[in-house]
Amino acid sequence: MTEDAEEDLQYPGRWAAEDPDRPAIVMAESGDSMTFGELDAEANRISHLFRGLGIGPGEHVAFCLENRIEFLALAWGAHYAGLYYTAISSRLTADEISYIVQDCGAKVFVTSPFKADEVAEISAATPRVEARFAIGGLVEGYASFEDAVAAQSVEPLEDRTEGQDMLYSSGTTGRPKGVKVPLTGAGLGRASSISLMAEALFGATRGSTYLSPAPLYHAAPLRFCLGAHRIGCTVVVMERFDAEGALLAIERYGVTWSQWVPTMFVRMLKLPDEVRARYDISSLRSAVHAAAPCPVEVKRRMIDWWGPVLHEYYAGTEGNGLTYTNSADWLDHPGTVGKALLGEVLILDDDGEEVQAGEEGTVYFRGNSNFEYHNDPEKTAGAKLRPDTSTLGDVGRLDADGYLYLTDRKAYMIITGGVNVYPQEAENVLTMHPAVHDVAVIGVPNDDFGEEVKAIVQPVDAVVAGPELAAELVAYCQSRLADVKCPRSVDFRSELPRHPTGKLYKRLLKDEYWEGRPGRI
Repeated sequence: MTEDAEEDLQYPGRWAAEDPDRPAIVMAESGDSMTFGELDAEANRISHLFRGLGIGPGEHVAFCLENRIEFLALAWGAHYAGLYYTAISSRLTADEISYIVQDCGAKVFVTSPFKADEVAEISAATPRVEARFAIGGLVEGYASFEDAVAAQSVEPLEDRTEGQDMLYSSGTTGRPKGVKVPLTGAGLGRASSISLMAEALFGATRGSTYLSPAPLYHAAPLRFCLGAHRIGCTVVVMERFDAEGALLAIERYGVTWSQWVPTMFVRMLKLPDEVRARYDISSLRSAVHAAAPCPVEVKRRMIDWWGPVLHEYYAGTEGNGLTYTNSADWLDHPGTVGKALLGEVLILDDDGEEVQAGEEGTVYFRGNSNFEYHNDPEKTAGAKLRPDTSTLGDVGRLDADGYLYLTDRKAYMIITGGVNVYPQEAENVLTMHPAVHDVAVIGVPNDDFGEEVKAIVQPVDAVVAGPELAAELVAYCQSRLADVKCPRSVDFRSELPRHPTGKLYKRLLKDEYWEGRPGRI
């Protein structure tokens, strides 16, 4: 490879050659760090380990880890080796982990003592796995990953090609499915769509500092961290999200760009004013958010606080399209998730026909729909209207200017007395009530109407949970929305089943209320 060709590549090895002592990864709380030179060397060793185990390009490895400094090196090692790699949520049970490991066809599985209890149970259920390793300590039945990696060469593999993640969608019903896109066969170091977007839209450059406050096993954090490394950015990883800790990390590490989910904004906005004023966040140039709709009031308050640095996109693990908006365009079109940046957005009715501007329907992307749901051709077919047109299952509308507004997940729609209600509207209202820490709105059985709207609330103070607060929340919602869209009742919980990325597991809540019923709407 010529020197000019190397300068065009985007991967840690380039920065290891040019600036080996610059930090590539910093753990926000502990301060532990790994330089680009160390990251590239570790990724090379890991790629040799996988190849030495007989895992060739296009084959599969999986790992289930908490946020730790070795996580991204492991991902890069699989990527250097041209493999498919599946990062598994560290919150899953033994049964859920074994299902994903077996379903994806992983030949190598890597974990840590954090999951020792769960992974001790999965060996019999994952016979395809040929090698099992543990990082950071002993796990019965698992070899030391550090020892295995240390024995490998730091020299690059020959003829390296780009690997690819295959991550599992959380899904609204049934088992999650792996989202698989074809390997490109391109040589290692080709720019990714995320690295190009980060440079063009978010002002990311070599030497910038990116903050990742979410679990790394989720699609956006993992892909954005790898994209940041491609550009030559330092990645600061929070071990776990904490509202004040995030502000401290921005100040301590001079963070210039970051990615969030709306629940993180809510948590930070609910900090006392004196706490929010304590930290210098002036280094922040771009705060990217996605994964869930952001209530209009929340986003307005964030822009008032942080300035016009918020960037929003709408996309899925499937990679079939993307919309984008900056702060200025959002202020002109409050509530939008932007215009199409990749693919063309279509709003279609149940017959697959386009609806007029302003009318709601299912959101489709026309363009790149070459993904498939691994081992589930039926689900793959159900997501695709045509080979080039696919949906993530969301409902929304386009305005006359082509800006997309999301209503809700189609699967979450409540049908009460024949009226379609999308619970996101009530959730957006209730989440800003000062007594509400978290809220989910779902449909529960009603003998007269089929379903009725119920709010399940995690209060800020459990002591005040009761009939008076419930009545106050219903009235608060009814003062802002039509009665039919508001809860008829409120239940209180100490915690809601929310994924650390901000996604709410409504299916688990609905299952409780619909248990014993012959059907569930």
